[in-house]
Amino acid sequence: MSKKKELVPKLRFSEFYNSKWKVTKLGKIAVEVNERAGDDTYLLMSVTSGVGLVLQVEKFGREIAGDSYKNYIVIRKYDFAYNKSATKQFPEGYLCMLSEYDAAAIPKSIFTCFRIIDSECYPDFLDYLFHNNYHGRWLRKYIEVGARAHGSLSIDTKYLWMMPIAMPCLREQQKIADCLASVDVLIRAETGKLELLKKYKKGLMQKLFPVQGKTVPEWRFPEFRDCGEWETSKAGNVLHTIIPSKKIAKSEYKSVGSYPIIDQSREYISGWTDDEKALNRSKLPLIIFGDHTCILKFVDQPFAQGADGIKIFAAERNVDAQFLYYCLENLPINSDGYKRHYSALKEQTVMFPDEASGEQQKIADCLSETDMLIKAQSDKVEALKLHKRGLMQGLFPSSAEVDE
Repeated sequence: MSKKKELVPKLRFSEFYNSKWKVTKLGKIAVEVNERAGDDTYLLMSVTSGVGLVLQVEKFGREIAGDSYKNYIVIRKYDFAYNKSATKQFPEGYLCMLSEYDAAAIPKSIFTCFRIIDSECYPDFLDYLFHNNYHGRWLRKYIEVGARAHGSLSIDTKYLWMMPIAMPCLREQQKIADCLASVDVLIRAETGKLELLKKYKKGLMQKLFPVQGKTVPEWRFPEFRDCGEWETSKAGNVLHTIIPSKKIAKSEYKSVGSYPIIDQSREYISGWTDDEKALNRSKLPLIIFGDHTCILKFVDQPFAQGADGIKIFAAERNVDAQFLYYCLENLPINSDGYKRHYSALKEQTVMFPDEASGEQQKIADCLSETDMLIKAQSDKVEALKLHKRGLMQGLFPSSAEVDE
C-alpha cells in the first residue's frame, strides 16, 4: 500500500485506530446530474455560502427563475451542488448537499451538480468535508485568474472530478458525521438562545422608551412612576461632535497593542495600537456612529480612531451618555434619511427623563445588563463554532496531504 493510501487524520475514534483511509477521485464515486426541470414543478433554491442551499423565496423574497426555469437542474436529496460564484469566505466557490428536501431545482448557469453512487461513501461525511472548504484548496490552482463566465469562476469541470478524496470505512464516516452533527445541534440551540435574548432586548427597549405620540414609556420603574413627562429634543441638541487629534491608517492596525482602534466595521474593536498620541482625549463615555454601516457603538474606555467613516459624539450634561446611546439605538433605522448620513441622525427626535431623578441611569443599567448577557451568549456561540472548526481540521486530512 502506497504512502498516500495510508493517510490518517490527526483525530480518530479509538475503535478505528487500526483501519486505513483510502484515496480515490470524486469522479469515481459520483456522477454528474443534468436532469432539467422542464414542465414539472419543484422547489426553487439558491445558495448562501457557509450556510447551504436555501429556498429562493427566503433568500430573495420571491422566486427568480423566470423564463429560465425549464433549464434549471433537478437535484434529489443527498445530491451535491457546486456553486462557482466566489465569495469572501469561499473564493473558489461553495459546495453543499441538499439535505432538507426530497427534490429541488437550481440554476444551471452557475452550478455543477453530482450524485454519490458509491455505496461505501456516506454523503453527510462529504458534506462536512466540503463545508471545511476542502474543495477550494484543491481547485484554486486550476481557476483561471480574472476569467469569468456568466458571473461565475472560470474552471474546467474535469478538475472537480479529478479531486482526490480520502475516506475511511463507512462506519467511521458515519461516526465523524454524527459527531459534527451533534456539535451543529448544540450550535443551533445556543444560537437560538442568542436570538431570543436579542428579541428580548428589542422588546424591552420598546417598553422602556416612549412610543411615537407619547411622552412617557409604557413601563417605568416603581420609583419613577410619579416623575412626570419626558423632555423632547432633537438628537443634535443633546450631542456634540468630537474631532480626534489623529487617525490610525489601516496599514498601521496591529493585532495586539495597548489601546483599541475603533472604526466603522461591525466589530467593536477593529485593531490595536500603542500610539498614545492617537488616543481620544475627550471625557468618556462617547457614542460612535458609522457613516456607512449606521452602526452605533458605546465606548467607555480610551481608544484611537481608525480609518475614516465614523463620527464621535459626546452627550450634553443633562443626558447620560449610555442612556442616550440606547435611546438612539431604539430609533427606527429605516426612517427617511437616517441610513444615508449622520446629519439625518441628529435630526431624529429623542426623549429623556430628568437626569437628576436617576431614571436615565436606571434604564441604561437595565439594558447594559441585557447586553452583557447577549455578549456572553454570543461568545459561547463563537467558542462552539471555533471548537467545530478545530474538530474538522483534526478529523479530516487536508487536500494537500491527500495530494502529496
